[in-house]
Amino acid sequence: MQSNSEHTLTLDQIRSWPKAELHSHLDGAMRLSTMLELAKEQGKMNLLPAKTHDGLLKELAKVDDSSDLYEYLAWFKYTIGLMQSKSSLERVAFEMAEDFAAENVIYLEVRFGPILHTQEGLGLNEVMDAVIKGLEKAKKQYGIQYGIIVCALRDRFVEASLEQAQLAVSYLGKGVVAFDLAGGEAGNPAKHHLEAFYYARNHLLNLTVHAGESWGPESIRQALFFCGAHRIGHGITLVDDLPLLHFMRDHQIPLEVCPTSNVQTSVAPSYEEHPVRQIVRSGVPVTINTDSRLFSHTSSSGELYLAHTRCGLTESEIKTIVLNGFKHAFLPIEERLRLMANASQAIQMVM
Repeated sequence: MQSNSEHTLTLDQIRSWPKAELHSHLDGAMRLSTMLELAKEQGKMNLLPAKTHDGLLKELAKVDDSSDLYEYLAWFKYTIGLMQSKSSLERVAFEMAEDFAAENVIYLEVRFGPILHTQEGLGLNEVMDAVIKGLEKAKKQYGIQYGIIVCALRDRFVEASLEQAQLAVSYLGKGVVAFDLAGGEAGNPAKHHLEAFYYARNHLLNLTVHAGESWGPESIRQALFFCGAHRIGHGITLVDDLPLLHFMRDHQIPLEVCPTSNVQTSVAPSYEEHPVRQIVRSGVPVTINTDSRLFSHTSSSGELYLAHTRCGLTESEIKTIVLNGFKHAFLPIEERLRLMANASQAIQMVM
């Protein structure tokens, strides 16, 4: 573990680096001010746990006391309920990209479950078009590149997952870059969604799966060997299965690690005891991400800084992780290599 004197990077330095964000949920990226404004506009103030900005700050601080993943996920009802119109989806998508661009994230993968935003009459295509409209606006204004990851949900029937996969495929080349499976792992095995993943894979979609966050390495095995995942979301229980860890090292299958979220859901007991240091030093490629800017009270730069100052990763390891974000992005290889080279040069110039 590093001592405080070995923390060689500052938060401002990390903010100045070009970065990629590979694991961030649209419904977890809403601004507090937007939450209040949308609730007032939509006549849904009764949906919120508090009626003022300071009150919401106080209530959302309780996310840190979540006893498990399910209690953490329950907080998303406050944002999803406000994201049932085209205008709200466009706004949240734009502001999400705007906030990431402000900290020099130049490539952003936005993930969400479109089916969650059809509760008040929107069709799946209307949901997708609204989100793309917001992201395109941010791209034109700030130059931030993006890709959309469509999430199926573990607790839904396979028919719903297949519908999400078909939707994702229909938007391939029009903003969508990958297909995912999200939600509580325990009792909802990934292998129940094989038909959806076969459809996505057969249509050449990239695949990532939330796994090994709260259910252990068996969940990672299902994501890899049943679903064919190219990346694993979270995956920190990998350390409990050394043969699997060695397999992922040997095949260079990356993890999308979100330190604050892992501590909030009690998967990691603390930042200092987070297994990311062991995983990085084992040779498994790691990226560091936010998961939820809102509920985890964080940013891409903040998560990297915490990984450095509290999880014990060295300056060199943090730089490698930043470059991994480009190396393992769901982009064509030529674009990945270009972004990696530019980012590497920019990081060296800043240092």
